Amino acid sequence: MSSDNPYKNSLNNRLKAFELSDSEQNQLALDTHIPFQIAVVSNLLSISRDPIIRNLTDLDTRELRILVNIGSYGPIAASDIAYQSRLDPYSITRAIAALAKKELVTYQEGASRSKPVLLTDRGREIYEKVIEHLKAREEKLLVPLSVNEQQLLRDLLQKLELNAEALLATEVSDCQREGLSVTRDHKEIERWFKRTKK
Repeated sequence: MSSDNPYKNSLNNRLKAFELSDSEQNQLALDTHIPFQIAVVSNLLSISRDPIIRNLTDLDTRELRILVNIGSYGPIAASDIAYQSRLDPYSITRAIAALAKKELVTYQEGASRSKPVLLTDRGREIYEKVIEHLKAREEKLLVPLSVNEQQLLRDLLQKLELNAEALLATEVSDCQREGLSVTRDHKEIERWFKRTKK
């Protein structure tokens, strides 16, 4: 880290919560377990925990995430939102319907069965306010990282995402081959992996 000193005391205090017991059982040190660390940061940065976002809109977390995705990449189909965000496509379809009912998104005219959606003027107003805050929050979040560290973090997260997708798709295939149950969400991971690999 480029600015370690201001964070050492905070880090030491935080790590005290992760002292392993003296048990002789096999233990997992969560403070160094990368998936756990990523999940903790994700939990902290969740849109639902952001008080400024909550004051900008009353959309639920999933609706807001999808609205931001549509604003950034629309017109876009639900399946593409699912692939980009790694969210369940069925819940995305429900959230899009809720956003359409609130007149924040609309289905593209003359669209095929995939029904790409785009923001309405009302949806764009919310989108602009939200992304302004999200950009400012990202800038503040990245203050302790140098420009090179920020790029390295982006590169590493992309590698981890692709490897996680491959790992989970392989596990789904293995479970199916062994006759174990897999859910619709599991099968979606396989579809994403095939799309990534084509």
